[in-house]
Amino acid sequence: MTEPNLENQDAITTPGAVPPEDPSEIYDGLHVADVEEIITALEAGDTQGVRDLVEDMHFADAADLTERLSPEQRRTFLEAAHDVLDPDFITELDETVRDDVFDIIGLDAVAVAVAELDTDDAVEIIDELEAHEQLHVLDAIPAADRTLIEQGLAYSEYSAGRLMQREVMTVPQIWTVGETITFMREIAEQDEWETPNVFYDIVVVDPRHRPVGTIPLSTLLQTKRPVPVTDIMHEQMKLVPVDMDQEEVAFLFRQRDLVSAPVVGSDGRLVGIITIDDVVDVIDEEAEDDILLMGGVREDDLYSATLDTTKQRFSWLFINLLTAIMASVVIGFFQATIEQVVALAVLMPIVASMGGNAGTQTLTVAVRALATKELTSTNARRQIGKEILVGTINGVVFAVLIGGVAWAWFSNPAIGLVIGSAMVINMVVAGLFGAIIPIALDRHGIDPAVASSVFLTTVTDVVGFLVFLGLGAMFLL
Repeated sequence: MTEPNLENQDAITTPGAVPPEDPSEIYDGLHVADVEEIITALEAGDTQGVRDLVEDMHFADAADLTERLSPEQRRTFLEAAHDVLDPDFITELDETVRDDVFDIIGLDAVAVAVAELDTDDAVEIIDELEAHEQLHVLDAIPAADRTLIEQGLAYSEYSAGRLMQREVMTVPQIWTVGETITFMREIAEQDEWETPNVFYDIVVVDPRHRPVGTIPLSTLLQTKRPVPVTDIMHEQMKLVPVDMDQEEVAFLFRQRDLVSAPVVGSDGRLVGIITIDDVVDVIDEEAEDDILLMGGVREDDLYSATLDTTKQRFSWLFINLLTAIMASVVIGFFQATIEQVVALAVLMPIVASMGGNAGTQTLTVAVRALATKELTSTNARRQIGKEILVGTINGVVFAVLIGGVAWAWFSNPAIGLVIGSAMVINMVVAGLFGAIIPIALDRHGIDPAVASSVFLTTVTDVVGFLVFLGLGAMFLL
């Protein structure tokens, strides 16, 4: 049987759109022509036209469109069509834009949207509101949903309890496959049951509501109705404690290739379930945080105001200024040497730059390895030794290259020897500290992505200048 070609079927979500031949015609999942049509309708004041264009839009595309509209266009767009958008679109918004959206549509509309979300998404949204806003939104949510959300908010931030959704598809261990399928069909027609909108596994529980196994939907549908669920369930499931950190949860999903995992309380009772879509968000958030922190940026400020962005970046730049002053003080010690041998001033940046770049390479690998738990106490010494060896080899190779260039440039073999020796020493130091610094910070409970780069830059600059100018003073004067 020929299978349908599903390739790129999600690239265009607007009804009637034709897949473009040129990928550049795709705008964040939307067709460029459709985006332009929406903007044209906004500018023309065609409210009904805007509503018709976005009513069936995927929530992720709606979020992308909302983020990229100007503040004036965004207000017009939301006032015209926020009530026809999939409520899930608010979960995909940048936090800064989300605040703007909530100001535009009002807390009553926010409450309506939150009530339609899964509990894990609802908890995330409400947690970001101010205290008085939380009370307003919770009061407007139906009692059953409000109870689940309040229970989720009671768990620690960044824990499995915050990440999980409370709605879980569960069946008792005494049921058969047929009873399970019939039950799922019946509850789909009943609003009073708290069941997930989308699920991948069914959790089998004992009379005390403790998980005893899980059944993938594919296995359930491929099994005959009279078969007991205990015959097809996976007993070797991985249970997630409700207080487990979300980074540990993400690591567990990656290591075990999980699609979902039951969450249990301290008494072993089932309290929720974590699904892969939420873990993907965690992985993305953690990777984004590490990248931003290594660059000295506390949060994604793409949509922040200019003054707010300036304030956020100032503190890190100030720290870098202090480290630069430290390096300049070292250079000041050799002012007389530099005045007599001008070539040192010309070549000096090369040593520091090469050391800094080599150290950054080592640092990047080490930070990532620590985040993925591939770098541990058992292999740390071996990894440090490897980086020292890599630094030595690269240092020798580049020492020969830059030494020859310096010799030819200034017609002085001593200058080539000085910069070559300094290059080797600084590259070795860069490899050593590029590995040691993040490991040391991690062992002291400090996020290595936050402070490693500052320490490493200071070390490579100070050592590079000190060694190069010190050797210059010894051999060239």
